[in-house]
Amino acid sequence: MPPRLARHLPFLRWPRPTAALLRGEALAGLTVGLMVIPQGVAYAQLAGMPLVTGIYAAMLPALIAVLFSASARLSVGPTALSCLLIHASLAPLAAPGSPEWVALAVWLALLSGALQVVLGAARFGWLLNIVNAPVLMAFTQAAAVLIIVSQLPALLGFNGDWARMLAAPSIHPVAAAFGLAALALLMGARRWKPTFPTVLVVVLAAAGISWAMGFEANSGRVVGPLPQGLPAPYLPGWPGWQVLGQLVMPTLVITLVSFLETASSAKVDSQRKGERWNQDQDLIGQGLAKIASGLSGAFPTSSSFSRSALNLYAGAQTGWATVFSVAVVLAALLVFTPVLRHVPQAVLAAIVLAAVVGLLKPREFTRLWRISRVEAAIAGATFAVTLLAAPALYWGVLAGVLGSLSYFLYQRLHPRIIEVGLHADGSLRDRHLWKLPPLAPQTYALRMDAALDFATAAQFERNVAEFLAVRPGTRHVCLFAQPINRMDATGAEAFARLTAQLAQQGVTLHVAGMKLPVELVLRAAGALGPQAAPRLYRTDAEAVQALRDLALPPDPHDLPAAAI
Repeated sequence: MPPRLARHLPFLRWPRPTAALLRGEALAGLTVGLMVIPQGVAYAQLAGMPLVTGIYAAMLPALIAVLFSASARLSVGPTALSCLLIHASLAPLAAPGSPEWVALAVWLALLSGALQVVLGAARFGWLLNIVNAPVLMAFTQAAAVLIIVSQLPALLGFNGDWARMLAAPSIHPVAAAFGLAALALLMGARRWKPTFPTVLVVVLAAAGISWAMGFEANSGRVVGPLPQGLPAPYLPGWPGWQVLGQLVMPTLVITLVSFLETASSAKVDSQRKGERWNQDQDLIGQGLAKIASGLSGAFPTSSSFSRSALNLYAGAQTGWATVFSVAVVLAALLVFTPVLRHVPQAVLAAIVLAAVVGLLKPREFTRLWRISRVEAAIAGATFAVTLLAAPALYWGVLAGVLGSLSYFLYQRLHPRIIEVGLHADGSLRDRHLWKLPPLAPQTYALRMDAALDFATAAQFERNVAEFLAVRPGTRHVCLFAQPINRMDATGAEAFARLTAQLAQQGVTLHVAGMKLPVELVLRAAGALGPQAAPRLYRTDAEAVQALRDLALPPDPHDLPAAAI
């Protein structure tokens, strides 16, 4: 098989199916398929979409994703975080569940999918690393809080939204009983036996009890009738340039967040298989899945961490498990949808809450505070902005990204430059931190733990100049350059300028451990020429010994006879 073909068509690398392999894959696919059916309906409600589109989003998109993604054991379909972003993005533009809403959700799927395919094909997956772990953690937890708040009215049987309840409280006690009982069963079963299809059992039991007691006839809110049969191809109408412009920012955020959801699962899967994660191919596969979801009349999909973990826990080895899962969802769509009609909406809210509660990890902020207070502050700001800016959740992501990039830029502009001394263990360490004597008399020995480029060159020159101004008797400056692994044109100019200035002041520049890429740049810039050239040493030990030899008084036996 040509390697290039296998790279672009990952399913060609699947192992040849055997009876034993297919039995295990069928069991894993059945487990995930039974879970994704009620979850898909619940998440579609969260996204403000027709409920059946949650099942559509778990069929063709999942099949396309597993065929074209490098991570074949991920479960692709509706996810709570993506559905919340969809609802928040479209709330100012249309009424939930309306034809305009559905068309705009499809456009979100097509645009975000096309963007992911382009990024993956151009091998630009590294761009998604602009969102670091603290920002994603804070945004996810804020989104979880918003999801919980949005689902509590349905879970507790409120007869209206929060505003109406605060003005005139009115609760449907039976709906509240359905919701709370379902939530308790789902949370308990997660600890008892994760692979048991508790979600399906709870949905079937709730549907049966609801039908038997006439819950819908007594003003109870239920799922209602769902269309049967395969989804028809859906081509959305042109929304106009103005509306399309309003979808740009939500498209970027959905693309970013959904793929970060994928990354969290894909990295675990790749580590277990002992392989390198191919993020660009996963971008292509996930993008094609979103496009397939849009053409099915559904909404943007993503990789579900909980269902992917369940897939691995159930013993899935290859993408065949997803194929069986899709078959289970297809069979349910053809014969199971009439049963869902009597399911109370409070039970759907419980399904969403059971999946989202696990995202709330307040201790992560405390742990992050111990690691880095600046990053903890950025995470806290991301959390707060996400909550305060709702439903425009993208402001939370932007605040976090801007804060992280600003902190990164500040660190680059303020590199760590220390004066080193010789420690008792033979290593070179911060002289002032460890209270070490100078490396040699009349010597400034320094180390910069950063690249010497446009961001650090000014600080590097300033540091040396300030030291010489305070200690004018300095005759040697030794740069331990091992940590400097890169130099650009600005850095080369700064190095040459510093070398010339030191030579004019009668100060000798010594450089130890210069790496070859840095040396090649300096030679190309003419900074290592015969005039005012620094003294180069391959190792730190050579430089230390040379500096100490220079500090020793000359041996009388080595002096010429005329000088004695």
